[in-house]
Amino acid sequence: MAKRVILLLLLCGLAVLFYKTLTGMGPTLTLAPMSQQMVTDAPQTLGSQNVITAIVVTMRGLDTLGEVAVLFIAAAGIGFLLRKEHEHRREMRRDGSEILKTGARLLLPLIILFGCYIFTHGHLTPGGGFQGGVVIASGILLFILSDVSRSVNHSLLSISESLSGFGYAALGIAGFFLAAGFLDNRFLPMGTFGSLFSAGAIPVIYSFIGVKVGCELTGIFTSMQEDA
Repeated sequence: MAKRVILLLLLCGLAVLFYKTLTGMGPTLTLAPMSQQMVTDAPQTLGSQNVITAIVVTMRGLDTLGEVAVLFIAAAGIGFLLRKEHEHRREMRRDGSEILKTGARLLLPLIILFGCYIFTHGHLTPGGGFQGGVVIASGILLFILSDVSRSVNHSLLSISESLSGFGYAALGIAGFFLAAGFLDNRFLPMGTFGSLFSAGAIPVIYSFIGVKVGCELTGIFTSMQEDA
């Protein structure tokens, strides 16, 4: 009985908090001074046609670094928890249908190409490293589901993830010495505004992020595949 009373009180407290939060919300008609400055200065200062990309990759670069680190920790934790011997389980697995196998062979290169397009054009169009990495990982997941007897090369996966993470951190540190701060993209040529080779180091940064995210999510999928 006491547990039910405590639970009811907690629920009532949460309801009051949510009520005050929801009733206090309203449309934001003007931006905060810092937000207004970021939106105004990002295209001209950083050379990125996509304002959100300019803010996320450079002005809020430390937040992006934290997000990549959290994803790495999650992938490493899942791999550690699912680390078992599965030889007896692999014999019981069933292959996918021939239609699924054929479709996966045809679509996998296109999916990977599309993922690469997303993170290399993140400074021009909606998208970026995280989105492109997820698309690539979804293609690998389709490949795994189509033929469960196949496995991804873990050594190649680990090397790619490590090199992309090192490259991302190295570009961030280069901004300290060659530009104005961590992940400042202006140490590379800014190019022509709106073109593929523009926005300084942002396309390179997003490419490293895309490869890293794709490898980490693929590692999660392969860990789950081995545990199935």
